[in-house]
Amino acid sequence: MAERVEPGTSDMRLRMAGVSKRFGATIALQDVTIEAAPGSVLALVGENGAGKSTLMKVLSGAIKPDAGKMWLDGQPYRPGNPLDARRAGVAMIYQELSLAPHLTVEENIMLGMEPSVLGIVRWNQVRRRAVEAIREFRNPELTPRARVSRLSVGSQQLVEIARALAIGCRVLVLDEPTSSLTRQDVERLFDIIDRLKEQGKAVVYISHFIEEVKRVADKITVLRDGRVAGNSDVASITTDQIIAQMVGRQVEDLYPRSKRYPGQVILDVEKLAGLEKPVSAGLKLRRGEVLGIAGLIGAGRTELLRCIFGLDPVRSGKIKLGLYTGPASPVKRWAQGAGILSEDRKEEGLALELSISDNMTLSRLEGFGPFGMVIPSRQDKAARRWIHKLGIRCRTPRQSVQSLSGGNQQRVALARLLQHGVDVLLLDEPTRGIDVAAKAVIYKLIDELACAHPPKAVLMVSSYLPELLGVCDRIAVMCRGRLGPTYDITEVDEHSLMTEATGQSSGLLTEETNK
Repeated sequence: MAERVEPGTSDMRLRMAGVSKRFGATIALQDVTIEAAPGSVLALVGENGAGKSTLMKVLSGAIKPDAGKMWLDGQPYRPGNPLDARRAGVAMIYQELSLAPHLTVEENIMLGMEPSVLGIVRWNQVRRRAVEAIREFRNPELTPRARVSRLSVGSQQLVEIARALAIGCRVLVLDEPTSSLTRQDVERLFDIIDRLKEQGKAVVYISHFIEEVKRVADKITVLRDGRVAGNSDVASITTDQIIAQMVGRQVEDLYPRSKRYPGQVILDVEKLAGLEKPVSAGLKLRRGEVLGIAGLIGAGRTELLRCIFGLDPVRSGKIKLGLYTGPASPVKRWAQGAGILSEDRKEEGLALELSISDNMTLSRLEGFGPFGMVIPSRQDKAARRWIHKLGIRCRTPRQSVQSLSGGNQQRVALARLLQHGVDVLLLDEPTRGIDVAAKAVIYKLIDELACAHPPKAVLMVSSYLPELLGVCDRIAVMCRGRLGPTYDITEVDEHSLMTEATGQSSGLLTEETNK
């Protein structure tokens, strides 16, 4: 006998009502209710630690709630584990993709669901179902027998979505799906989401990029401190209102810009070339300014910063940092007054198992004790200064960095540069993967650094064009390893920057020809 349909839920593909979850003394979720109709996109936003991940773990069957109920198409839904959820039609696609890179596209799509007879896999059926799943993506890189390890990140993500479609998902959860995608892959993903809506799927879209949410979602639910802070139609709420609900206060200006007075050139790069990238790059960075580097993923922006800092070898060209000329090792760059923030904070930017104090002070340990010794209490005192200034949420300076949220980890990585007292900050994707509130803190810090006494100089790489236009004084675009001319931000917009990044700008093509 079929279970009774709950009144008020039959018109919703997904409904979660009164969901609560506590971990010891910590309230992760408190009476949370969300719902998504067939053929709609529900955006779920909030700061890191707001409860989004816990709520999705409840939905996926990874954890059991302390209270609350769930329904799919009006029928009670109680997954015992993620496999139950998947069989019921709930598919999760996380920021860190869960694919077997050594297997083919078809093998990944049907993994665990291979049709077989007497234990023998029916590969013709596997291939047919894989072709059906990837056909509508219209991506020439996606072929059934292509090795997943050889696909771009965007195409790998499509394999995950194809796997969800192959099992007949009714609800698709996308967790930060664009954080590592190119602009072209982002637009392709949005087109696919539009087609999924036409098929009647319900999509839960989790993102820190409010502009993306406004583009792709129909409704938005904001979580703050484990509770629902707002439910709205996307068309009826402004970006400022969304941010205010996320942080619990009004953010007057996401991109603060104090009066800046650019001074003397402190970093001068001429015709710089690495072993592969950059091919040719030149720039002049002044004290008291923020210079942005735009471009597509793979254009050579990260390699440019790494060559300047001495992490990658320099094939030719000139680097002058303050009074120092020529390539140098990272140790010497620190001594010369430059510091770098890696885009990969977990692998390169932080020692995750060490404490906050250790991470903030590792590059400059002198002064924390006599005769070269390090006294932990003095380390902690220095760390508390930056914890307070940057609003780092932690229990103690001795807490391990790996226990912090992404936004707080990023602030710790920035604090190391500030503790070292560098004059030139090389920032590679400084706000990638962190929430709006944490971004606002970093934007304010960058503005303060450019206006400090004495002022600092900031060279900033970002794939997020609104960020560059909001924070920087000048912007240069990198395309195919070549750095184009520098523009004042009043001379460019997102369209012109993207045109140059894709090599369609006559100005860049002319410069490339002349070099």
